[in-house]
This record gives sequence, structure tokens and C-alpha cells, in this order.
Amino acid sequence: MRGSWLCVIVGFGLWTSALRAQETKSLPPDRLAEVLVIDAHIHTVDPEKPFATSMAIQGDRILAVGTRDELQPLVGPQTKLWSAGGRWITPGFIEGHGHFLGLGQSLQMLDLSSAKSWDDIIAQVQTAASQAEPGQWIVGRGWHQEKWTTPPTDHVDGYPRHQLLSEVSPQNPVLLTHASGHASFANDYAMKLAGVSAETPNPPGGELLKAVDPTTGEVQATGVFRETASALVQRVYDQAQQRMRPEAKREQWLDAVQRASRACLENGITTFQDAGSSIRTIDELQALSRQDQLPVRLWIMARDSNEQLERHLARVRIESQDSPFLAVRAIKCSIDGALGPHGAWLISPYEDLSSSVGLNTTTIASIEETARLAIRKNYQLCVHAIGDRANREVLDLYQRIFEETLEESSNGAADWRSKAKSLRWRIEHAQHLAPSDIPRFAELGVIPAMQGIHCPSDAVYVLQRLGYRRAAEGAYVWRSLIDSGAIIVNGTDAPVERISPLASFYASVARRMPGGPEFFPEQAMTRLEALQSYTLWAAQGAFEEDVKGSLTPGKYADFTIWSQDLLNCPVEQIPATTVLGTVVGGRIAFEAPGYKLDATDTETDKLERPPIQ
Repeated sequence: MRGSWLCVIVGFGLWTSALRAQETKSLPPDRLAEVLVIDAHIHTVDPEKPFATSMAIQGDRILAVGTRDELQPLVGPQTKLWSAGGRWITPGFIEGHGHFLGLGQSLQMLDLSSAKSWDDIIAQVQTAASQAEPGQWIVGRGWHQEKWTTPPTDHVDGYPRHQLLSEVSPQNPVLLTHASGHASFANDYAMKLAGVSAETPNPPGGELLKAVDPTTGEVQATGVFRETASALVQRVYDQAQQRMRPEAKREQWLDAVQRASRACLENGITTFQDAGSSIRTIDELQALSRQDQLPVRLWIMARDSNEQLERHLARVRIESQDSPFLAVRAIKCSIDGALGPHGAWLISPYEDLSSSVGLNTTTIASIEETARLAIRKNYQLCVHAIGDRANREVLDLYQRIFEETLEESSNGAADWRSKAKSLRWRIEHAQHLAPSDIPRFAELGVIPAMQGIHCPSDAVYVLQRLGYRRAAEGAYVWRSLIDSGAIIVNGTDAPVERISPLASFYASVARRMPGGPEFFPEQAMTRLEALQSYTLWAAQGAFEEDVKGSLTPGKYADFTIWSQDLLNCPVEQIPATTVLGTVVGGRIAFEAPGYKLDATDTETDKLERPPIQ
């Protein structure tokens, strides 16, 4: 009797295998998996099927997700097996606001982000000057006076004077960019090349910081340039770069692209939303894309003069469905500066600088012209706004443009609001809001592109700049925005912050200052919201949710493999998580040392493959 049952069971198994082989044989090649990912814990971010253990890939797209048994019929003779080794997989992270070439260039210069004092920076510049040719520019980025543990002995508004920097670099011009990118520091050599002196007037939207020299009693330039004033020296540096041999300049540019791409992939980023590139840069990146030399998907906001935009927007526009590695369908401009250097435009004066409400860096009239251009050309508009006054002005401008241009073809206010939401215009940063403006984002369909890491990074001086009440009511109010109906696009603003989505993810759910307390934790995101802000919401913020943002059949096979479960591990362990692998379009783009995803033809390959006919 037992023998009879054994025969039945074996026979059933053979029949099932034969049936599967017959099913597989009947499937066309484009319905068979080229790759089957197994032994995984997959957070798909797809509400229809939020969790899976296996994923089938055909070409650069996801064919199916489910269990291994469910996907077995998709296995063909040539199917490769990738074993995740029991690790956790999410959709590839999308950097929702960064500066791609700026990231690459920052990796070519002095990294000042770890400096604990002005003396640390002086030491770095002195070493660089000892190794440089006379006249060679020394550039760096990442300093932040509010994060130094020891303030400069002689300072103006917290900033050092240039004298010590000039002493260690007498034969080299020096230009050091603030971590925010909204201020810079130059030595005497660089200022002389730029023709800058105490008599130089402040440009519109900027400030050349001046002070009385304690020794001579004369007013002198300190070497600090805020907001648009940085262009006074930056222009001279750019001119020096233009004089480089074309071959050397091209090699340097390509190196920046490669460094930025590598940094993205090592951090689990598969798409980078670039917050502002010129028409010329877009043309150069399009050439790379046509040559299949972009390893990371780019979505670019065009940033140029209104005249240049008017002339070229129609030509450079590229939709995601037409070019998988490069899309251009947004415009970027800025209305104010950053909070750190007192450049954010506020409704009321700064708590620690009562003479200032910050800076309006681009006129409202100019931004309004850009907005009308965006409407005509059907581009998204993305405006940098950090201070509460800046955000209010942008929201007011958006609403005015929507009412004037959309109401004419609508049946009433409700209809034009619906059309406005379909435009998905954005405010980049939206860091400090007046409470009454918070619900306006959802009402107008405006997407706040906010960088989680800015909260704990800036928190060391936010109370000092804004005071407790303003910080509590409107600083990094993710919870209030989400509860009002808005979605948030997350990012790092690299190279303003390090290109680590993990740091922004952790900041979004923990809001913990470095080595300190939580910063208004009631405004934190849930872990699922933080994951959505880096995947599906980020894709929606770029009109790319049909091809990115979730591990859904038909979308790109872009995913990240993590060392632990970001949604369920103890929150304090999140920063210890590492990226083990990054896959872009079904191709392994990065594997951490010691981790191997492709297991085909190894002892772990247990696929039930039909025979090759």
C-alpha cells in the first residue's frame, strides 16, 4: 500500500514537472525570465503586492514578483539565478534633489566637511598649496562655521577673516565653497584676480562681507561672499578653467561624471534628480546618454537664463519613455539663499541677526517670467525656497499663474485647481514654512522636495536663527505636510550633504541631532513614508511612476540590496545598514566587497530548467 502511494506521489511530481516544462515551452521568449532573483525579502512599495520573495527580470524590466514557486513557470533554459542570500531588497533609491556634476566635482577637490575649526581648514589649504604650482587654483567645499567646535579667534558674524588663509597660500588663488553652496571664502590672491576690494558694491541678491580691520582701522573685505556675491570670484575661477586644454578639460569633466555615478551606485541610488544644469551641460550629458555612457539614470531640471530657456527648451526636452537614462522636463530657479549663511528669506528678522531678513536672490518678476515659460512649454517648475517668506512668495506666485492661465479654460475654481495639480510643480527644500502656508501645498498640488538630512544637520543652528516658536511651528514639518495631503520627495542635496540616502532615511524617521536630542520628533515620517519618499513619491514628483518607484511588473528592474531590513530593524540600527548591491535595468552595477548576487552555475543553483531544445 505504501509503495502504491509512493508511486502516485512520484508520478504526480513527474507530471507536474512535465506540465511546467510544457508551459514554459509554450511561452514566447519575451515572457521567460532572463534572471530570477530568489531568497530575498522584497519590499516592493506596490500596495497591490507589498512583499515578495522572488523577482523575475526580462531585459531591463521586471517580469513578475512573487514566491519562487509562483515564478517557476517563467524559468527557461537560459534563465540565470541570482540569490540575494536572504537579504532585503527595495526599489532603487531616487535622489530627489542633488547636483550631479557638483557631486563629482566635489570629489575632485578638498573635502572640508569634516573640519572642526578654521585651523583645520587652514592646515588643509597649506598642505595643498605646498604641492601646487604657483598660480594654480586651490578649491574646496564643505565648510560650515556653525559646525566648528572652536570658533575663529578673530571673526565677523561668526566668519573668519581671510588674513591667515592668505598667509598660507601667497602664490595660489583659493576659493572655498560653503557646505550649503550659498556662500564662499576667498584668499587675497583670488580677490585681487577678481578685482574685489572694500569699495566693491554688493550685487543684487548677495553680500560681500566687510568689516573694520582692528589693526589699521580701515574697512576691508573679509573674504566672505554670500549668495550671488560668490559669483565675483567664481567667475574668475571659471575663466581659468576655460583656458585649460580642451582634452584636459574634457577628461576632468568625464572624471566628475564617473565619480558622481560611482558614488550614487555605492549608496544604492539608481536615479538622480539633478537640481539645475545649464543647456550646455544638458547637451553634453545627452551625448553621453546616446553613447550608453551614463550608468545612473538622470532626470534634469534645466537652469539657465530665461532667454536661453525660451530658445532651447523644446529642443532639449526628453521624456523618460523615450530615453531610459536621461530625462529633461523641468526648470529650476531660486528665490532665496540658505539658512546657515543668513540667506534664507524670512517674514521676520533673524533671531541672531536682527538687521536682516535674508536675501531675495532672484526677482519675483524674473521667476514669474520663468513660470509663464514653463506653462507654455509644458515643463515642471521647481523653485528653490528655504525661508518662510520665500515659500509664501512662491506659493502666491504659483497660485496667481494657475488662476490666470488655467481658469480661462476651466469651469470654475475647482477645475483649475485640478489642472494645477496635474502640473506637479515643486518647491525645492521648503524647509521653513509659516503655519498658514502648510496646507497650501496639497491644495495647489505643489510637491515639497525636502531633504531629510538637512533637519539634523541644520538643527544645531536652527533655534539660533529662528527661535523656538518659529522652529516648532514650521521647520522641516514633514508630518504636517503629509497629513495635509502632500507627498514628499526626499534627497540629500549632494554635495551640500554626503550622498547617503540612508542618512536621509534615518533622519526622516528619527530626527535626531548628531550626538544630541531629537528635533521636534512629532514631525517625523513613518518608515514606510520615508521609503516612499525615496522611491514611489520621488518617481511621482518627476512624472516617472509608470517606470520607477516600485518593484512592479513592467517597470525598470532597478533595485537596492541592503544588509538589514530598513522597515523593521531597531531604529537605532538603521545607520549601521550598508548597501550590498545596486542593480540598474537588470544589470549588476555595484556589489559590496564579499557579497555576490549572481549565483548561476554554483552549488546554490537549484533551478528546475526545461532542457534546451
